[in-house]
This record gives sequence, C-alpha cells and structure tokens, in this order.
Amino acid sequence: MLEKLEKSLEVAIIATEEEFKTYELMCLDKLKEIGRSTAREWSFAMGYTHRSSLAKIIKRIEQRYPDKLKIFDKRFPRLYEAL
Repeated sequence: MLEKLEKSLEVAIIATEEEFKTYELMCLDKLKEIGRSTAREWSFAMGYTHRSSLAKIIKRIEQRYPDKLKIFDKRFPRLYEAL
C-alpha cells in the first residue's frame, strides 16, 4: 500500500511541474508551424482579423528572444521565420 502511495505521489509531482509558455512563445510556435511568412499571414494564422495585430508582440519577441526570430528586412513586406 505504501509503495502505491509513493508512486502516485511521484506522478503527482511530475504532473504539476509543467512548463508554462508566454504568449510570445506561443506565437513563435505558430510561426514555426506555418513557416516563413509576413506579419499579415502570421497574424491571420493566430486568429486576428487585422494585419498589424501582432506588431507589439513582434517587437517584444525581438527584445526578449532575438535568437529565436529571423527577420528578412531587405524586402517589403518583411518576412519572419522562427528558428
């Protein structure tokens, strides 16, 4: 009986140690799914109806996670790619 209790306690501890994601990381995951795209395509994939809805979020991603986002800014419209 004690062995069952110890095992279930370990399972309960492992189940509570979840990794929580910020909204910026969720947006990067969606960009990784759709591949290289413009801000308009990315925002529509996230469920927004306007193309500039992710503008502030993209700026935050540039500041917080510069190594996870590649921006092709030599052309218009810019292309974004998650690394």
